[in-house]
Amino acid sequence: MIQEKILQVLESENVVAIATQGEKGPHLVNTWNSYIHIIEDDRLIFPAGGMETTENNVKEDENVLMTLGSREVEGFNGPGTGFLIEGTAEFKNSGEEFELISENFPWARAAVVVTIDSITQTL
Repeated sequence: MIQEKILQVLESENVVAIATQGEKGPHLVNTWNSYIHIIEDDRLIFPAGGMETTENNVKEDENVLMTLGSREVEGFNGPGTGFLIEGTAEFKNSGEEFELISENFPWARAAVVVTIDSITQTL
């Protein structure tokens, strides 16, 4: 499911946007491409330092949207590409996923695990 271009994008240092839906409407938070790791072929994992609003939103509605990109990776029309990832998220503060994250990010209070439903190249 994860395309080669996404792997190339994750090798560069760019911002990732994560959108959730809550009582007060949409909420956006950011992380870095380099914080995201792929587990299995349809799941992403990354650390949560803060992200309290995101976590509270996910407790009520697990659906998330993520966008990521890089100017260094070839897109449809030249340099630069981006992706929209749709999926579901959960926050883990114990267990295998949390241990994997806390090894690399000792400041993480939780691991965010996103199960991918779809990936769309946007640029």
